[in-house]
Amino acid sequence: MNAPAQAGTLFGMNATDFGTLLAALATLAVLFALYTVMTVRDPMARRVKALNERREQLKAGITASTAKRRAKLVQKNQATDQMRSFLSSLKVLQDDQLKDAQVRLAQAGIRSKDLAVAVIFGRMIMPIVVGGTAALLLYGIGIQPEWGPMKRFFAFAVSLLLAYKAPDIFINNKVQKRSAAIRKGLPDALDLLVICAEAGLTVDAAFNRVSRELGKAYPELGDEFQLTAIELSFLTERRMAFENLATRVKLDAIRGVVTTMIQTEKYGTPLASALRVLSAEFRHERMMRAEEKAARLPAIMTVPLILFILPVLFVVILGPAACSISKAF
Repeated sequence: MNAPAQAGTLFGMNATDFGTLLAALATLAVLFALYTVMTVRDPMARRVKALNERREQLKAGITASTAKRRAKLVQKNQATDQMRSFLSSLKVLQDDQLKDAQVRLAQAGIRSKDLAVAVIFGRMIMPIVVGGTAALLLYGIGIQPEWGPMKRFFAFAVSLLLAYKAPDIFINNKVQKRSAAIRKGLPDALDLLVICAEAGLTVDAAFNRVSRELGKAYPELGDEFQLTAIELSFLTERRMAFENLATRVKLDAIRGVVTTMIQTEKYGTPLASALRVLSAEFRHERMMRAEEKAARLPAIMTVPLILFILPVLFVVILGPAACSISKAF
């Protein structure tokens, strides 16, 4: 008599207990849903409270944060000055090279110009450190004794080349990612610029508005437009602000926008119509890139189809026939 009772229980609970537990959970869920629906929350109260707390935190920590920031800045300047003096003593620090490194860092979204000295310093020091380590491991310690002289020299040369190109590869990767992110949001930004221009806003106010509206969706583009709006407000020539934007962003579309803005400033042509044409062109270009990627999919899927899908399909189709033939013979 006890065996059937034990077989109908799970964790010491029968079907009635489970039903009671599920009914209790459902009742709690319904009560919680009713509470969340009937409770009216004021979002402004929470926002005001958060702003007050943030203001108190800023008041309490402004002195300490300023002191820490000043100390970090002094340490960074000292390290940069030491690297600059070392490179200058070796006569390897050229103005053109330094300016090119600063432009590349700006295109990667790094605003500090002092890091250009660190990049040049890394190009010179990293091959020495990495190459010396590779030579010690390959020729001194002999970590791969089965390698021949040619293979050892090839490994040593590859380590030297990668060590020299590592800073440039890192910066180029960041530049490409940043340019791709800016390219995605540029048509939307131009549409907002058209709306701002038709509403009667000035160019710097329009750039500021677009940077605030698109800052969350496209932070890189919002950052560049915000910096352009700041430069438009204090530079003596507005052309310089647009040229700086074209320098900071390695993108042909931005150069086209900059050329249009400069021409409208110079000749007084309607800004909204020119930007509308550019926006349509950029949207068409984005659609063409999407269609190009879609057209490449059959060629890309050919190798996985041949290696992974077709063998399984052959096994599924021909397997039963092969089994039947083997049983017949």
